[in-house]
Amino acid sequence: MTNLRTVLRPDLATIAANVAPGARVLDIGCGDGALLAALRADKQVDARGMELDPHGVAECVAKGLSVMQGDADTDLADYPDAAFDYAILSQTLQTTKRPDLVLDELLRVGRRAFVSFPNFAHWKVRLSLLWNGRMPVTRLLPIAWYETPNIHHLTVADFRDLVAERGVFRPRLMVVDSGDSTLLLDGSVSLASEALDLRVIVSPRDFSPLALRAPLRLRGSL
Repeated sequence: MTNLRTVLRPDLATIAANVAPGARVLDIGCGDGALLAALRADKQVDARGMELDPHGVAECVAKGLSVMQGDADTDLADYPDAAFDYAILSQTLQTTKRPDLVLDELLRVGRRAFVSFPNFAHWKVRLSLLWNGRMPVTRLLPIAWYETPNIHHLTVADFRDLVAERGVFRPRLMVVDSGDSTLLLDGSVSLASEALDLRVIVSPRDFSPLALRAPLRLRGSL
């Protein structure tokens, strides 16, 4: 079995690790099809994709993937309800015209959904704005402001509020990639009771005797 963390972005590797074998998967904004190819090879899923960029579609087809050219803002309406076990939207939400409506469609066509996006409130982004007074260019945001496809600059708090408004805030896993380590949060957060019960696992990229390795348990009120 492939070590997914060596061949996929951190967010895609985490998504892949939480997809059940043999599931029906739709990846919206699938890019070059790296996630779909990994899921097909390792989990034997029924992998389908949608991608706006024709070059990305061509790369997917060259890998033997079932991918169609389509726009997340308009073309998800063509799929029936609960057509897939998992609907995935990775690094795409911030590029759509109406993220709220796309999220509604994502939850309609998939029994479960995974969403990943760049956190524009990350401390490096904040520091770059404070220090330079310019929109930052980072490892995860490598394109200058005038040519970036990102048209909605959201934060984790913004997304949390959006899904809470729709009554679907039932998180199972959050990934924070610091560059030095990957932080996994697994558990539940209830907005109704304002309570949280999370397990935190730190996976350092390199060995360090000072790195936290034992899981932590967080319980309390918001």
